[in-house]
Amino acid sequence: MHLYEVLRRPLITEKATSLKEEDKYAFEVAGKATKSQIQEAVEQAFKVKVSKVNVMTVPGKTRRFGRREVTNSPWKKAIVTLAPGHKITFFEGV
Repeated sequence: MHLYEVLRRPLITEKATSLKEEDKYAFEVAGKATKSQIQEAVEQAFKVKVSKVNVMTVPGKTRRFGRREVTNSPWKKAIVTLAPGHKITFFEGV
């Protein structure tokens, strides 16, 4: 998998912005991406040093539209911890 296909988008939620104080950043990643691929992609894209990667699969939610039930697709989330002294400037001011 190419490194630019690993990271889908940054997650800008209330919880993700509170994690910024601990040098942790959240991303939506490709479903088949591994921890080592995520680490390499973040290091190359943002020129930082990654110390730890936590990965979780978020299950899809079931929603109702009238009588019909529709389920969203599950997706993968990664929380990346940076080495001390490193920051991603893309998230500053958010």
